[in-house]
Amino acid sequence: MSTFHFYLGRHYDPALSETTRESLLYDPADLTTHAVVVGMTGSGKTGLCIGLLEEAALQGIPALMIDPKGDITNALLHFPNLASADFQPWINADLARRTGKTPEQAATEAADLWKKGLAQWDIPPERLQQLADSAHFTVYTPGSDAGIPVSILASLKAPQIPWAENRELLREKISGTATALLGLVGLEDIDPVRSREHILLANIFENAWSQNKDLDLGELILQVQTPPFQKLGVFDINTFFPPNDRFGLAMLLNNILAAPTFQAWIEGEPLDIPALLYTPDGLPRHTIFYLAHLTDSERMFFTTLLLAALETWMRAQPGTPALRALLYFDEIFGYLPPARNPPSKNLLLRLLKQARAFGLGLLLVTQNPVDLDYKALANAGTWFIGKLQTERDKDRLLDGLEGATSGNFNRATFNTLISQLGKRVFLLHNIHQPEPLLFQTRWTMNYLAGPLTRTQLPALNALAASSVEKPEPDPNLIPAAADVIAPPPPSTPPTPSLAGSGPQTSPPPLKNSQFPSPSPSLLISSSPLPGSELPGSQTRPPLPAKVTEYFIPHTLTLSQAAEKDGSPLPPDAQSRGLLYRPALLAQASVRLLNRKYNLDHALQKTVSVVEPDPRGLLHWEEFETPALDPRTLDRGPVPQSRFAPLEGKLAESAWYPAQQTDFLEWIYRHAEVTVRANEALKVYAGPNVSPAEFRTLCSNAARAGRDAELAKISQTHARKIEQLKLKLARETRELESDKSELSQRKMEEMGTHAENVFGFLTGSKRRNISTSLSKRRMTEKAKADVEESEAELESLEQQLASAEQEKATALEDLNQRWADLVTNFTEIPVQPFKKDIRVELFGLAWYPYWLVETGGQVIELPGFGS
Repeated sequence: MSTFHFYLGRHYDPALSETTRESLLYDPADLTTHAVVVGMTGSGKTGLCIGLLEEAALQGIPALMIDPKGDITNALLHFPNLASADFQPWINADLARRTGKTPEQAATEAADLWKKGLAQWDIPPERLQQLADSAHFTVYTPGSDAGIPVSILASLKAPQIPWAENRELLREKISGTATALLGLVGLEDIDPVRSREHILLANIFENAWSQNKDLDLGELILQVQTPPFQKLGVFDINTFFPPNDRFGLAMLLNNILAAPTFQAWIEGEPLDIPALLYTPDGLPRHTIFYLAHLTDSERMFFTTLLLAALETWMRAQPGTPALRALLYFDEIFGYLPPARNPPSKNLLLRLLKQARAFGLGLLLVTQNPVDLDYKALANAGTWFIGKLQTERDKDRLLDGLEGATSGNFNRATFNTLISQLGKRVFLLHNIHQPEPLLFQTRWTMNYLAGPLTRTQLPALNALAASSVEKPEPDPNLIPAAADVIAPPPPSTPPTPSLAGSGPQTSPPPLKNSQFPSPSPSLLISSSPLPGSELPGSQTRPPLPAKVTEYFIPHTLTLSQAAEKDGSPLPPDAQSRGLLYRPALLAQASVRLLNRKYNLDHALQKTVSVVEPDPRGLLHWEEFETPALDPRTLDRGPVPQSRFAPLEGKLAESAWYPAQQTDFLEWIYRHAEVTVRANEALKVYAGPNVSPAEFRTLCSNAARAGRDAELAKISQTHARKIEQLKLKLARETRELESDKSELSQRKMEEMGTHAENVFGFLTGSKRRNISTSLSKRRMTEKAKADVEESEAELESLEQQLASAEQEKATALEDLNQRWADLVTNFTEIPVQPFKKDIRVELFGLAWYPYWLVETGGQVIELPGFGS
């Protein structure tokens, strides 16, 4: 059995109506041209697909599985010990009772049946353990916590790829996401060009994502009411989509958010495709999305989000001819129809056309061959066709195949073969093979218990040791329904103001930056308020000579500042304006380049020092903060603000140059990055590549190198084996000839002997005794020839067996040698050159704080950040 092919079953001889001993081996690389499985209920589709997924797991190929019915959850039911106790929890107790058996008896019979079945199909028990160790199996349940829940919030966040270079791709994802959301609220036949609801949502997403801003459902609802733009096309937003109508759409979206059941959609793991394909330590994952508990609209919603996330991940991967990952869809009925255009269809069409270049294979399954878009499935290179329910199904399938195979299709042959199909017997049509063939599926290593219910999923994940901590939803990201929705605003909105103060103005909101708090002690500080005295001065302190001055943007309203700080404002709280506090601000950008290691990495180091050590010594690492975007800094302070005094080192102009030199030296010493290097495979990865991704790169490189060497080794051994087979055939023919010669000589010898005896008895003339001796010698020679041929034949058979064993050993050694190279890597530190360090900011920064008077005291709240 080949190590590099999928063992799917054995060839089936239609003439004899029986299964042969010849194994059916399927090249996994053929799955990059995608596969379709068609067959009625009971045809054996599930067994075929489970077997194929088992083979994928054994070869380290990750898979995402969409399971609308619950059948593919059986992919977790592998029991290496084949003990009846392992089977018992998954036995259908009602069925056992109806047949007069206890669950224990039924489990014992199931275990015995699986032992017998695996033995008949030459699958040793240790292969089950290999299956269990080869991948991490998990069942996810979107919209439920029965399995591992899935959060859809990540699907609304800005993708981590540049907008400018991926505008077309991201707009396609936006279109799919908007269509999915509108479908979830009950809108049908959504045309992205004609539907104003779709146009509005798509523009909201594009406005946010093009600025690398995340969205959540609450923020989306608010922006539906008050869009962040004034026009759509040439029309004013209120003309294109009046406020009352937008309010209606916001209400529909808010109904989802307000529903208690929706909380299950925003808790759990995000739709992070790399994390769903590989564990943090690089082990491939087989991830099942169980959708049997969802409504049709919810299934379509989630499937569309998943396909969109998968496409975005796919486009970010380098091209490869090898099978990188597998998408399995257990029932595509309704998701790829010929006439309608559901949200999933365009995504599936693009994946069918483009996924091959990225090593992503699609395996699509259906029991309904009628409602399929066969033009779309023309991109599928492999068809597994099982027994069909009606002649109409067969005719529709033949019509579709005939149109999808570009004329290279013998309808009569396919019609005959399909008519001969029985349970577990499939027709395999592979564009990489010259002719279609029949085969019977092998026995699955997983126990086929049938569709599992939602209540069984916790035990199923426990069986596979799959668990996840369920994070608490962030209340700031998930506003309550009552806080989200509001009536349409009047035509002239009121001027915003703070309690106890006149109209206020604020600079534009902060873009993609977070500013640090200069000192934890200042987050909420209070001091007595004697009379009307406030801290600081209305006059800005003189700036030290030759020191650059920066103003951190005032981005938080008073209520936002209090909410962020977790300190609700007392009823008597009154705003007393802003106070700016000083801090040393330093920021440098570093570019690390190394061609050998394929390293091009940029990083930033930012520090904010509020109270420098009077001795002038700074441990820069203690003051690190998130990086700033210099473009977002204010040009000056907010009018009518106050300023804290400049004290200590911050007021000394001579202190700054020395600190800048020391800051650069600290950057030079600490801006080092680590490169993972696999010299044998010539694979290098910088800090942006995770260990799992690096292992995947090494695995792909090793697989490519192994495959190249495999062809040479196979050719060398194949030539030797073929020569031995030719010699064996020739020697077999010689043996048959020698045996025939020996038989003839024996008959001649017996005839001569009989003639001499007869002549002696009758006195007639008889042959010379030398003739008899001559015949005897010829017989002995013929016998010797036979023995010589038999000995030579035995020798050749031994040589052939030895050659085949040498080939198997060579292939095994080859596979192990390349596998060992995957983990043979080192970590190399790379430091920047000083010329690669650029100071972006260095000087005195002013941070704005709200001054709030309450109970005769002044409280300071940071007015910056996001």
